[in-house]
Amino acid sequence: MSDTNAIGLHQGSASQLAEKLNVLLANYQVFYMNVRGYHWNVKGPQFFELHAKFEEFYTDLLTKVDEVAERILTLGHKPVHAYSDYVSMAQIREDKDIHDGEACVRGVLAGYQTLIELQRELLALASDADDEGTASQAGDYIREQEKTVWMLNAYLG
Repeated sequence: MSDTNAIGLHQGSASQLAEKLNVLLANYQVFYMNVRGYHWNVKGPQFFELHAKFEEFYTDLLTKVDEVAERILTLGHKPVHAYSDYVSMAQIREDKDIHDGEACVRGVLAGYQTLIELQRELLALASDADDEGTASQAGDYIREQEKTVWMLNAYLG
């Protein structure tokens, strides 16, 4: 019996990576729903601008949800798929009844900051496991989201 999975990674490393990816997946799912809620419920003078921007964000987040789940499957493991599990596993909390544009933007900013932190941890773990696929994915997300954090901070002044 081999101690490597179908893509040549050590089984133990792949299990650790899949566990960390499932935590990331849970955070993406909760964050996606938060941003979707901001899109639906934002009010105020920046409505049109923020409504469109939040749609851009949640569309990208939904793509990443799928990519993270597929990476877990590539590692030979099963992605978590129950929303109750997402809520219990995620550091990002559900954001309810937020309507103020600035509060919504602050929620988006905090969500991206949490994702970046989790992805940096994942990047370190993937690098140690010689998992270029996961490391590359995490690195790409970090690079993109760091720019978004900068832009959100600039928007907030």
